[in-house]
Amino acid sequence: MQKPFALIVMAMVFVATFPAAAKTIHIDINKMAYSPAKVTAHVGDVIEWTNSDIVDHSATEKDGKFEVILPVKGKANITVKEAGVIDYYCKFHPNMDGKIEVVK
Repeated sequence: MQKPFALIVMAMVFVATFPAAAKTIHIDINKMAYSPAKVTAHVGDVIEWTNSDIVDHSATEKDGKFEVILPVKGKANITVKEAGVIDYYCKFHPNMDGKIEVVK
């Protein structure tokens, strides 16, 4: 009777010791805006931007840590590596901005 209980405990320990699989979080650019403009991600997640607009855009981190250029109908991504808040904007259209909150 104790074997099933022991297996359940072992399975719980096994699951608890491995982090959740990384996700891909999609951000679309359309009509001169990031959508969604604010997202929450976990360390290790991938942020992928898709430019559905009719002009080129960028996703440029305000502190200069990254920049991706997104031509018309293009895609680009980054992997978030540390917790914190990432504020970014389009260097071609500075009125466009977005935020990524990265948690552990």
